[in-house]
Order: sequence, then structure tokens, then C-alpha cells
Amino acid sequence: MVIKPFPRLIRWIFTVMLSFMVFMSLYRLLFFYHYKADIRPFSGSTFLMGLRFDARFVAILGLFMLILSAIKPLHPFKNKPAQKFWVVFISLVFLIMMIFYGVDFYHYDYLKQRLNAAALNFLADANISANMMWQTYPILKINIALLVALVFFYKGQLHLIKKINEKPAPANNKFLDIGIYISVLLLLSAFTFGRLGQYPLRWSDAFEFTDDFKANTALNPFQSFFSTMKFRNVKFDLAKVKSDYPMMAEYLGVKNPDVEKLNYTRLESANDSIKIRPNIVLVICESFSAYKSSMFGNKLNPTPYFNELCKNGVFYERCFTPAFGTARGVWATITGTPDVEFPKTSSRNPLAVDQHTIINDFKDYEKFYFLGGSTTWANIRGVLKNNINNLNIYEQENFNSEIVDVWGISDKNLFLESNKLLAKQQKPFFAIIQTADNHRPYTIPTEDLNEFKKIEYPADTLKKYGYEDNGQLNAFRYTDFNFSKFIEAAKKEKYFDNTIFVFVGDHGIKGDAGNMFPKSFTQQNILAEHVPLLFYAPKLLPPHREINVCSQMDILPTLASISGIAYKNSSFGRNLFDKNDNKERYAFIKDPDLSTIGLVSNQYYYRMCLDNQKEDFVSVTDDFPIPENKVTDSIKDHMRKLAAAWYETAKYVLVNNKKLMN
Repeated sequence: MVIKPFPRLIRWIFTVMLSFMVFMSLYRLLFFYHYKADIRPFSGSTFLMGLRFDARFVAILGLFMLILSAIKPLHPFKNKPAQKFWVVFISLVFLIMMIFYGVDFYHYDYLKQRLNAAALNFLADANISANMMWQTYPILKINIALLVALVFFYKGQLHLIKKINEKPAPANNKFLDIGIYISVLLLLSAFTFGRLGQYPLRWSDAFEFTDDFKANTALNPFQSFFSTMKFRNVKFDLAKVKSDYPMMAEYLGVKNPDVEKLNYTRLESANDSIKIRPNIVLVICESFSAYKSSMFGNKLNPTPYFNELCKNGVFYERCFTPAFGTARGVWATITGTPDVEFPKTSSRNPLAVDQHTIINDFKDYEKFYFLGGSTTWANIRGVLKNNINNLNIYEQENFNSEIVDVWGISDKNLFLESNKLLAKQQKPFFAIIQTADNHRPYTIPTEDLNEFKKIEYPADTLKKYGYEDNGQLNAFRYTDFNFSKFIEAAKKEKYFDNTIFVFVGDHGIKGDAGNMFPKSFTQQNILAEHVPLLFYAPKLLPPHREINVCSQMDILPTLASISGIAYKNSSFGRNLFDKNDNKERYAFIKDPDLSTIGLVSNQYYYRMCLDNQKEDFVSVTDDFPIPENKVTDSIKDHMRKLAAAWYETAKYVLVNNKKLMN
């Protein structure tokens, strides 16, 4: 009765808009109840924020329909063929929306992030991504469901437009109709802005909740995807780089600072007291998240073997990756520079592929890179071959073991075949082994099921200790099984006693750490970058557990130093074993999906959103709010300035740290 006096066109447009709003609201309910923790109550404020994001989308659709219908041949109630056009068009919009929402649902399931422009990275490795999705999710059933939903929607739209067309038009009042059309046009325009104020409703406004799950529930995938597109092609500001140079040079320990040449190089001399150079085996561990492991007290005890290794090695319990994602983690470890590209990764940027790496300072070493799959993924092969001299790459086609899934051969066989090859070496070697099994589709090879026993826990127990399901838990346990197979096999070889084994996660995993860590780790997403770091060499390094914060970027300068190698460091890492370095250390984090930069210290985490300058300053040692006083204000201000300086400098170094220039 309310809309009956309105022109048929307006009634039709608002009914279509309402159908989309209903779909979006139902999806948000599904998202909330599927992904929420059991104890989390319903949040009305979250859904109200979500309705505002959804209203922007449907208002844009409504405006488009209203404006095009002003063209007489496209007016559905003045030209009958136009009705078929609009039904097909709206159904296509619905199909696109379903695809977006479907991808968004599984994108969050996979990465604990709503759909954003970084998903375009998967298109660069479309074959690998498609195989992983096929082996992990019921793609065929999803496509059938999409087709059925599309057919029902199409028929529903046909019925709707015919029903409205059959009803008599309201009495013609030219001035009233003009007033209604103008009012609707203004109303829809207001909804596309999203708020009353100077600035439109932005995706980052959702994070005012200071609760990432609430923020993610509120987001609309169209909003988050297209909003994050604007952060493509990150460029540095030379004036800012120079302005920040004194702070960065002082932090990095540059002995001959030069603001005009922007010299970040630190030359470290060889340690001649080390007569026999140790071998290096650097293991980059897929999704090796700290809170999910035994070393931090997880009651499910998924990594007992690695926990024992940590007790007999130098274990850094507060290591952070500069960003989330495997390609970004590999990049930071090898180059010593944080990957601040977005949405692409630096490995895919032709201007950044040429990089100096400390690995080349291991001049008399044989160099190896072992990966059970293919190094074509994310252009990692280009990064490796272009920057590491005389590198021997071994990938799936170079091994004798059978391929078990999209990621190639199993990690167990990757370790065992790599060990056999390393045992044959007559010269010192620097080997990198990159694992992949702790990753969807969480394959446990049939050949290992007699020795590796799967376990199962109730869903509430799994969630309490940070696991989504038993498949994820068993994949994490299988990682520990593979570590044991590798180290026990290596112990039987001559090279073992003079080898430094390094294990580090490529990245962590977002989730809920419950009471295992301070709430800031969960609420500010630090879990996504928090990883174990272990230097294991029982005959070379005395055991020690280190609580000072560190980064993936510190690994190579540390290895060169303890190996007695003279090296040139022109990026961001520092020697973790330097007893004379008493300056406070920070770990830089750039979250490309949330568009935030931040620093972790031993006590605090500072984070700022680049989109709206919203700041977080929280404790990483307890759940108490940080008191506001001159001391904490000074610390926050310093971390704010250093985070901004680090980010701007990283953008510069990414394209100005070429191996030929250093």
C-alpha cells in the first residue's frame, strides 16, 4: 500500500533493490554463524554497519536502472522488449554477485580475510590456484548450486516485472511524478555516499569496532575488493625517504650515513677464528603459526618433536614476518626487505626482481633450493635464478617421489630426497627447503598412514586451541612428523655435525588464540605474522630461548655472522647474535589486505591504517590497557614515526637494492 501510488518504474526498482538486500543480509548471517566462535553473541551494530555497505551497492544498481530507464527504448514499462533486457541484465548482476560472494566465503575460509584486490595474485598462478580449489572444496556442487539459484532468480525477475506491468499505473500527475523521480534520484545518490559528512563510507570504517571478526562480518566483498584496488602500484616519495633517512640509518646501524646517496649498506668483516665454514639448511615452513604449535603451550601438542628441537637449539619465540603470504615471506627471508607491494607481490613486479641478497656472500658454497612443487608459482623461480648466483633448483620433476596433490611431492619425501643429495656434497652448501603440506587440501599421503596416525577432537576443543577442523590439525601434526623424518635422517650423515639448520614459518595464520596469548594477538591480527624461528646446530650453538622480538629479515645477516662470512647488508635485517647491539629491536608488519603498517616491540604493537589514519597501540604482554602518560605517549610517537619511515624506506629499497649496484 505504501508504494502503490509510486510509478511502476520506481516500484520495480525498489523491489529489485530489496531482493538484493535480502540476499546480502542472509549471506551475512550465514557468514557470521559459520565463522563465529561458539561464545560470540549476535552483534546488532555489526549488521547495521553491514547494511550500510550493502545499501551502497544496491543504491548504485538502482541509480543505474533509473538513469538508463530514462531512455525510452530501455524503459521496461514503455517498451516491452526492454523487459527481457532488464531481466537478463539483473540476472547477470545477480550471477556476478553470487560469484563474488562465493569466492569471498571460501577466501575467508582459506585466509581469514574478506575478498580484496590481493586475490588477483591467484590469477597469476591460475592453474595452481584452480587445482588447489578443486582438491579442497566441492567446486562441482558449488557450480550446480549457482546455476540452480540463477535459474530461480531469473524466473522470479520475469514474474516480478510482468506482475508490476499487469497492474494499472497510478493516476498520471506529471508534477508529482517529477517530484518522485527527483526525490528517488537524490535518495539513491545519498545512499551511494553512505553517510552524512565530508567523506564517503569506506571499507576501513568497519574496523572502528576494534574487533577484526566484527569488522570482517560487516564488510561487503564488492566494497572491500574495489576499495583495495586503489593501493595498486605502490610508489615511494623521495622527499619522505630522505626526511626519514636519519632515523632509519640510526636504527639499522649505518656507519657512513649519506642522505644524498641514501646509503643503507653495512659491511661486516669475516670472522677468521671460524676455520671450517658450517653448512646452512634453511627450512621455510608453510603456515607454521606460533599459537598452533607446542612451543607456546598449545594443549593439543601438535609439534612435540619440534618442541624438543627448540629445547636443544636457539629458539626465538617472538619472530614476526613482515607480511602475510607465502610469496611475501619467501621474499623477505631471501632479500631482507619487506614486501610492501599491493595487490601484487614484489616477486611479480618486474622492477623489483633484481635484488641483492646476502646468500651470494657465501661465495664458496654450493647453493640449493628444494621445493616439492613448481617454482613458477608467484614468479619465485625468477626471483631465485635472477638473484642467487649458481643456484641449483630442485622441484617436483627433479624428484623420484610421486606427486600427491597440487603442491607436488609430500614434504616427507622432499626432506628425504634433499637429505640424500646434501649428503653427497664435498663443499660447504647453503640449502633452502620450502615445505607445502601444511596447506589446503591438507593431504596426508597414503604411504604414511600406517606410521602417522590421524587423531580427532570435538569441534569445541579444536576451536579452543586455534584449529578449524581435524584436517588442519593433522596437517600441522604431519609437519612435525616430517621434521622428525628429516632430522633423524640427517643425523646419520657426516654433514650433520657441521650444519646449522634454521626453521622459520613463511607466515602465521589468522584465527583466535583464546587465552594462549594476549588478546592483541587475536584482535589486531598479529597471529597472521607470528611464527617460530629456530637455529638448530647441537655441536655448534648452545641452547637458548630468546624473548626479544625479531623478524624473518634478520635470518640471513645472522647466518652470515655466525658462519664467519664477510657480507654486505643493504636491506633491513640485523644480526640477532650480535651481543654489542643493545638498541631496541622492532618487527615491521605491513598488512596489505587491511592497508595497515605497524611495529611490534617487546612490549607493544603500534598499528596505523593508511586509508584513514586510525591507530591502535596495544600491549603484547598482557590484556591491560596501556596507561596514557608522557612515557607511553613518547613510545607511541616514536613507533608511529619509525613505522612510517620503515614503510616509505621499504618502498624505496624494493627498487633500489639491485645486486649490480651493491
